[in-house]
Amino acid sequence: MEFSAELMRQRLGKYKFRDLTIEELKDVHRAFPTFLYSMDTYTFKDGSQKDLLNLSGTVPMKFQGNSYNIPVCLWLLDSHPFAPPLCFLKPTQNMGIRVGKHVDSHGRIYLPYLQNWSHPKSTILGLIKEMAATFEDELPMYSLSAAEAARQKELLSFISRVTDGVGNVDVNAKPPSKVTVIGGGDLALACLLAISAKRAADKLVLLDISDGGSKGGGATDLELFSIPNVEVSKDLTSVAGSKVIIVTVNAWSNAQSYLEVLQSNVDLLRGFVPAMSYHCPDSVLIIASQPVEIMTYVAWKLSGLPYRQVIGIGGNLDSARFQHIVKTLVSSSEESQSGWIIGEQGADKVAAWSDPDSANNHKSAKLYPKLFQEQLTNKAMEVMKGKGQRSWSIGLSVADLTDTIVQNKKKIHSVSSLAKGVFNIQNDVFLSVPCVLGDGGVLGNPQILQLEDHVSGTLHKSATSIYDLQRQLSL
Repeated sequence: MEFSAELMRQRLGKYKFRDLTIEELKDVHRAFPTFLYSMDTYTFKDGSQKDLLNLSGTVPMKFQGNSYNIPVCLWLLDSHPFAPPLCFLKPTQNMGIRVGKHVDSHGRIYLPYLQNWSHPKSTILGLIKEMAATFEDELPMYSLSAAEAARQKELLSFISRVTDGVGNVDVNAKPPSKVTVIGGGDLALACLLAISAKRAADKLVLLDISDGGSKGGGATDLELFSIPNVEVSKDLTSVAGSKVIIVTVNAWSNAQSYLEVLQSNVDLLRGFVPAMSYHCPDSVLIIASQPVEIMTYVAWKLSGLPYRQVIGIGGNLDSARFQHIVKTLVSSSEESQSGWIIGEQGADKVAAWSDPDSANNHKSAKLYPKLFQEQLTNKAMEVMKGKGQRSWSIGLSVADLTDTIVQNKKKIHSVSSLAKGVFNIQNDVFLSVPCVLGDGGVLGNPQILQLEDHVSGTLHKSATSIYDLQRQLSL
């Protein structure tokens, strides 16, 4: 069958990277000319549906000296090639699915190649070759007897109605408060346990995208000691239906320069963020990867989501600590909530106070004189020098943010948000500022702060430094 690029271009009218996808399909057609292409409706686990390109055909391979042709179908997401295909076996009536390490009972195919998908290194042709190599070690199907074939027909019909795939599926609405944590190390586990303890979500998913050797081994331990309403998964589609997605992955290496480390983190995020936003276009992303300002910017760009739906953990933890110390010093919780830690996380963070002349701030509060504010700030910042940001403390802070968003509390937090147009900053950089958070992410920036010259100068210095680093990254 001849491959028509023009016809394919018409079919892929809604695909974001249509030309790149067509070039890949040309390579597939040259290697596997019998593959068929069609636009069909794919139904996800949350009940949502989308018209996607379906590739179906057979993968030739050998097992114990015998030749086999394994029928498969591949669904290309509309963010392809930046998101991996969804792959299934397509058994005939006389074929049974052999469940194993790389195939589940519904015929869904799981491969390291899919898990580590990264354009342009990963391609459909490379994926098919990886399937053949994997199936040669683990044959995914077997022949059925006549009686088994009759039962298989009923099973395939049932599977098509209740699992991912084509068709009009009647499913229940997605859970009202599902939260996914992405990562496999100590920070991911700390976030997940803190959210679970706070009961901020009805369902929690730990999406472990590590290779199994990450420090901490949180995902493995969680599988050993399971927690109710917590699922451990390596399947990117498991994020579907999440109200909040928390990103904790990092790729630090002493053998790399700082810029190389940043680029490694960018490459990590590129491997899953586009697919993640495809499955959850309405979710709020909380970025805990470091450095948080740059990684939040990267996640925003790669996801294509509105900036209000992408925030970093920023100064939330430090602001909570700052307010607690001030409250202890002055015995006034109302006054203490007028102080915030803003700007860049780390050594360049600064403290700022609400403007008492602003109608948007605490109307009942009588803020302390500026001299006393300076004394409180110096004392609080001195105390905070001895407080590091360990995994468990960041986890508690993330749980606090998650609870506000899921429950739509419209509470103020100091988080990394797009700072362009704020503090006279002109570039697309993320800095921590007090924001009202709710189920749509950032709902507004009501806090008008007193910005002393040294505070404003530090913010602009941070913005310039962050912007210069961002320009050197390859997105």
